[in-house]
Amino acid sequence: MSDSYTSSRNGDPSQHAFANGSSPSLATTNLTTAVSPVIRKKLMGYVGFANLPNQVHRKSVRKGFQFTAMVVGATPSCHVPCFIYSIMLGESGLGKSTLINTLFNTTLYPPKDPLPPAAERSKTVAIESIGADIEENGVRLHLTVVDTPGFGDFVNNDDSWKPIVENIESRFDSYLEQENRVNRTKVVDNRVHACLYFIQPTGHSLKQIDIEFMRRLHTKVNLIPVIAKADTLTEEEVADFKERILADISHHNIHIFQAPTYENEDEETIAEHEEIASKIPFAVVGSDKLVSTPDGRQIRGRAYPWGIVEVDNEDHCDFVKLRQMLVRTYMEELREYTNDVLYENWRTEKLLSMGVAQDSSVFKEINPAARLQEERVQHDAKLAKMEAEMKMVFQQKVQEKEAKLKQSEEELYARHKEMKDALEKQRADLEDKKRKLEGGRPLTPEKASVCR
Repeated sequence: MSDSYTSSRNGDPSQHAFANGSSPSLATTNLTTAVSPVIRKKLMGYVGFANLPNQVHRKSVRKGFQFTAMVVGATPSCHVPCFIYSIMLGESGLGKSTLINTLFNTTLYPPKDPLPPAAERSKTVAIESIGADIEENGVRLHLTVVDTPGFGDFVNNDDSWKPIVENIESRFDSYLEQENRVNRTKVVDNRVHACLYFIQPTGHSLKQIDIEFMRRLHTKVNLIPVIAKADTLTEEEVADFKERILADISHHNIHIFQAPTYENEDEETIAEHEEIASKIPFAVVGSDKLVSTPDGRQIRGRAYPWGIVEVDNEDHCDFVKLRQMLVRTYMEELREYTNDVLYENWRTEKLLSMGVAQDSSVFKEINPAARLQEERVQHDAKLAKMEAEMKMVFQQKVQEKEAKLKQSEEELYARHKEMKDALEKQRADLEDKKRKLEGGRPLTPEKASVCR
């Protein structure tokens, strides 16, 4: 039974706030919106939600898993069931197929017969997929391994990465098309979850084809660089080679898969994470054959005149750490990062290029108090706008009325002045006639001539 206490951002305890059984929601209403308390209640008995991880486990075991791996480079690709898709990339002859068989401890790739010198070879990069259903302790995994024979095998390797990029994007397209169906009950996830890129053990640095390929793919797939056939290098050469590879990756801003870290992890898990991260890029040796050691043990390894290289010995190579990261510890993280980050970024760019725009306010988490305040502000702004428009219309009508009144006033003033001028003229005429009558003068020149 857990202890009961309440903690907030300011660190003030209030463990007795709900001792009387009051509702937590009532107490939180008295807090400001800036402080979101974390309330932990003491259970009075067994409820059962602690069994949720077991429910998820049962469901996962029942459904099985999918994983797709791609291998590029000199080593064959590997497959992990439970629906896992990965790609192995690298030039031919680096041991990709052998490493995949070693990773999953099964024969996914049969032995290959070398081509005769006169045999015609393909002039393009091929994309080959192998699927397998494997089971371990009742857990089923559907593993798909995508191999890329022909990559880097030509004199001119320009654009040799294009078929691989197109294959990865076509898988994204297929998944997007399934998402947009009306019936989505049978969605098959064939996206590539991990790409093992095999690097030739030159001991110098990355070649231009390595850099160009990783630059093109690091935004579409989880890149895991692997140094193939590491038993051809000494320990000092491996360490120096790793430093140069990481320096090149950092210089060209290439993102490789890094195991995520979580809060509240124990020291052992953190130490394991740091140890795995320190081994990147993984220097591996692959072998699915058993050899006898001088002390009589049967181990997977390679026998040389100078000794035996043990695949599962961490002092000899990084194979154990690679398997630990790819299969035992971070397989689910690889699938989640592919779905939540790589696919979502590609999907966003794809839809935007098609002219599909997303309203940023849709599905946006909004604080109700903040939403209410925002609506109040918008309402006040709308009222202010309406008031301003009404004032503008009123002023316009007043100006029009004033203009009409002024025009009428001017017209009346003009008429008044005209009438006043006419009256003044008539008055002047009458005054003139009056003076003439009073002076005894004839009224008109015609009458004066008649009198004579």
